[in-house]
Amino acid sequence: MQVNTSGGGWRMGLAMVLSGTIGLLVTESGQSPLAVVFFRCLIGGAGLLAWLSVSRGWRPLTATHWRWIAIGALALVFNWVCLFSAYRYSSVSVATVVYHTQPFMLLVLAAWLQGEKLDRARLPWLVLAFIGVGFSAGFTLDGMGQTGFWPGALLACAAAFLYAVATLAAQRLKGLPPAQIAGLQMLIGTVVLAPMALPLDRTLTVPGLAALLTLGLVHTALMYTLMYAAFQRLAAQQVAALSFIYPLVALIVDLAYFRVSLSAAQWAGMGLILLAVVANQRGWRLGLKPKARALQA
Repeated sequence: MQVNTSGGGWRMGLAMVLSGTIGLLVTESGQSPLAVVFFRCLIGGAGLLAWLSVSRGWRPLTATHWRWIAIGALALVFNWVCLFSAYRYSSVSVATVVYHTQPFMLLVLAAWLQGEKLDRARLPWLVLAFIGVGFSAGFTLDGMGQTGFWPGALLACAAAFLYAVATLAAQRLKGLPPAQIAGLQMLIGTVVLAPMALPLDRTLTVPGLAALLTLGLVHTALMYTLMYAAFQRLAAQQVAALSFIYPLVALIVDLAYFRVSLSAAQWAGMGLILLAVVANQRGWRLGLKPKARALQA
């Protein structure tokens, strides 16, 4: 089956913008991290499978398809669990910085497992974006000695690795509707997490339910449809670069909604991330003129 490779850039960019607002909804839900992940899977999966039923978009699956769907599902779900748990041990800034080693893990795994050639001229922009994440998150070396730093950092590192695995699993499923991939993965996640997340240990309020519904339908069903469609269209290096939009938007949400005041270093970090993403997408080379033609998204 021929796969359309156009439109991956805007899909990945929009998915990362939505990702950057997830923290707000998690906070507003008032639920534990495990419960939030469970409801993401339950609501998001139900929405995706309902859409597939109405649109008659279901495609037959082979044993190979099921294997990669299951691998991606477990990696995705426990990526969320590890990341949300990391926040309980270390600061959000530490978890954010460590988690965004995942673009580099993705590049290494793609080169090792899929034979993707590394464009070394693009690596400086990824490093610049990672430095920008460090500045924007307010990460300091002094925090490394604090209690809980290393457990939180290791959990965030595990989450980053699992996210990279989920990305590569989705790339192995080219030709399948993204909604079908994500819907089945959410269904698997619901079954796996139900014994751990239920019964709820916190009261579910009306605003909390609204946050969970939004998280499930918009930030899971819609977002993962966009993201998996992008994974099928983009090379690993393009996915890696666009992933840095996520922390940039998350910081803007902190600024606008939580009234967080930013230091000059954090503003500089946001600028570095934006510069690196634009430079990577346009194919700029350090010390050389930009490519005559921008990369097709």
